[in-house]
Amino acid sequence: MIRVSVMYPNGPGRKFDMKYYIDRHMAMVHQLLDPIGLVRTEVDKGIGTDQPGALAPFVAIGHLYFNSMEQMQQSMPHAKEMMPDILNFTDTQPQLQISEIM
Repeated sequence: MIRVSVMYPNGPGRKFDMKYYIDRHMAMVHQLLDPIGLVRTEVDKGIGTDQPGALAPFVAIGHLYFNSMEQMQQSMPHAKEMMPDILNFTDTQPQLQISEIM
């Protein structure tokens, strides 16, 4: 199984609208990618670290799961449709990691 993690860095004064992200952005992700093979999504909300009071390194992480690398690669052209929506919920530049779940 392949997991794409889209990580939104945290920091003082960062804007992130979690409700919009879950209700609207992730709904768009499903609408565009379910037909290609998106299996499921998960959203992590960063709440801290092992240091009391420290900000979590990421305000949110969205995980997209695919059965194969081929299905994930077929989803990439849709990124250009999803990218403009990022400005509707955050002012941070996301980082991306593709992982194989072992």
